[in-house]
Amino acid sequence: MPSQRRIRALLYIALAGFVTLLFFTSQARHSRDVDFYSKTVDALGRNRGGDKSQVIIPHDHDADGDIDEDDTKMAKEMAERLRQAEQKAKENANAKAPNKPDAPEAVIGVGSAAGGQHQGAPDKDGKVKETAEEHEIEVELNSILQKSPVIIFSKSYCPYSKLAKGILLDKYVIEPKPYVVELDLHPLGAQIQARLGEITGRRTVPNIMIYGKSIGGGDDIAALDKEKKLADKIKSVGGDRVKAAERFGNSPKAA
Repeated sequence: MPSQRRIRALLYIALAGFVTLLFFTSQARHSRDVDFYSKTVDALGRNRGGDKSQVIIPHDHDADGDIDEDDTKMAKEMAERLRQAEQKAKENANAKAPNKPDAPEAVIGVGSAAGGQHQGAPDKDGKVKETAEEHEIEVELNSILQKSPVIIFSKSYCPYSKLAKGILLDKYVIEPKPYVVELDLHPLGAQIQARLGEITGRRTVPNIMIYGKSIGGGDDIAALDKEKKLADKIKSVGGDRVKAAERFGNSPKAA
């Protein structure tokens, strides 16, 4: 049977071992908590653009004696609730402000609103701003109208266009010579035709224009020719700058 001295020595050794184990366990937990704290601060700091002063540090919210994933989750939820409360407060303050600015969606096309510029929207004077496409069409149409006093807007496959071109180009001598635009072959043909419909009220082809004024389509030209009034019509609209006569009748110079 072991002596009392040996028993006490064994108890002292066991107690010393237990104290040593508690010490190293405490150090390991402290090191783990410090490492978790640092990583959490860095991660939240990166999410907020690197500003660690704005980071909400997780605490032992669930009172389990340790800062773990539950505490981090609760800290994030708290931060989100604070953010929503702050946003709500700002919205309430803006709603009560006497000079509340318009939202970007309400001022699109005016200045440089955050919503971006939208061409075609009314400006501050109520005028509609011309879009880039509309400007391109307008420039092209003006360029065409300068080619000749008499413009024949046509389509290469259209029988009514062929009728009008046959009368104006073959049966009559017109000076300056009419300029023909085949809208089905023009890259902006559809848009130009739509614009002509807005300007002249005629949305079909052919559309014969003299100095920007429409004198009709295929049926109109055929009717004026049949009544022997086409040359007079051309000259009355074109004035002294346009000569017109039947090819086998009076010459343009004599008209």
